[in-house]
Amino acid sequence: MKRLLVIVLVIFPVLQFYAQQERKILKLEDCYALAEENYPLSKKRDLIAKSSEYTIDNIAKGYYPKFDIFGQATYQSDVTKLPVRLPGLEVPILKNDQYRAYAEVNQLIYDGGALKQQKELVEKQTKVSEQQLKVDLYAVKQRITELYFGILVFEEQLRQNDLLKNDINIGMKTVQAQLTNGTAFRSSLDLLKAEYLKADQIAIGIRNYRKSYLDMLGLFINSELASDTQLETPANVVNLTEIKRPELALFSYRNESLELGKKTIEIQNLPKFNFFVQGGMGNPGLNMLEEGWKGYYIGGVRLNWSLTGLYTDKKQKQIIDINKEQLEVDKEVFLFNTNQSVKQQNAEITKLEEYLISDTEIIALRNNVKKAALAQLENGVIDSSDYLRDVNEENTAAQNKIIHETDLLLAKYRQKLITGN
Repeated sequence: MKRLLVIVLVIFPVLQFYAQQERKILKLEDCYALAEENYPLSKKRDLIAKSSEYTIDNIAKGYYPKFDIFGQATYQSDVTKLPVRLPGLEVPILKNDQYRAYAEVNQLIYDGGALKQQKELVEKQTKVSEQQLKVDLYAVKQRITELYFGILVFEEQLRQNDLLKNDINIGMKTVQAQLTNGTAFRSSLDLLKAEYLKADQIAIGIRNYRKSYLDMLGLFINSELASDTQLETPANVVNLTEIKRPELALFSYRNESLELGKKTIEIQNLPKFNFFVQGGMGNPGLNMLEEGWKGYYIGGVRLNWSLTGLYTDKKQKQIIDINKEQLEVDKEVFLFNTNQSVKQQNAEITKLEEYLISDTEIIALRNNVKKAALAQLENGVIDSSDYLRDVNEENTAAQNKIIHETDLLLAKYRQKLITGN
């Protein structure tokens, strides 16, 4: 008995999982995750990471010794000569054509922090690129939300359409009985049948629209969604007004990247030191008075200090400050537009909540009228057209409530996306 119980406890969750898979139930959050993973733009994430890795690796190699090979052949108009002649001493005269081939090794000693600064700049620019990707993918969330709730509206409309056809069917049975008893006209039954077929046509249109929305959603999540795929209605949300959109982090990273540009300008104006060793063959060699190819070497410390940057660094920093001010203006405009959208969405939510209060009362009243109309139809007080009018009025009221309920939930999720919460 215990063994059987263990088997049941193990197998039941597995069967439940496969049953859910068979029903193909989708959640909004799952669609977000799948779309972010499968949307073509997501491929840039790995490319950004690899590009940053390779660039930083190349910068780090700036600390490695540098090897260079040089060669030169020159012809000069004059050469070094002794201004006097000494008896018994013949001083060779240099040739006007001279040659040299040599290799040089340079090892960086001090660069003012330039390589470190380059690495920090690349890391910050990588964050900017990654955050820009998040901003671009965030727009995909908005498209997913619209498709998802569109499908939910179609599903509710199909359910309401079934209720409408059921009411018409009840009226058809009533009129059919009256027709059999000779108390109704054939035209009354035909009118109900025509209305039933019309409702059926509406259902066909809704199903096709729903399938097209499922196909579009399937493209985003890289999955072929069957027509029987069920979408879970998202839970109600309480939205916060604080703005937490990914664009804010993007503005921050861009500002930090510009600030690093200032430090780069300062570092470029610092002196650089490196140790070098040079060795090769020359004709003449280091001894200018000795003819023929001779080997030689030179070693030492070299200073490189470019002062031309001092003329422009002030203006360059001012340009960066202007770019930072422009960035701040862009941020203010973004926050202004976002807050405007939040206010509009709040007004939409309030309006829909008020609609729903009256929707419930309208449906209850229309339902009472429909029931009374059915009783009157059964007693021959009204005809089928009068009954259909009341049925359609109730159906319209129910459709309005369906749309208002889904629109209200959609408005709350839109606000959630607008604020980034």
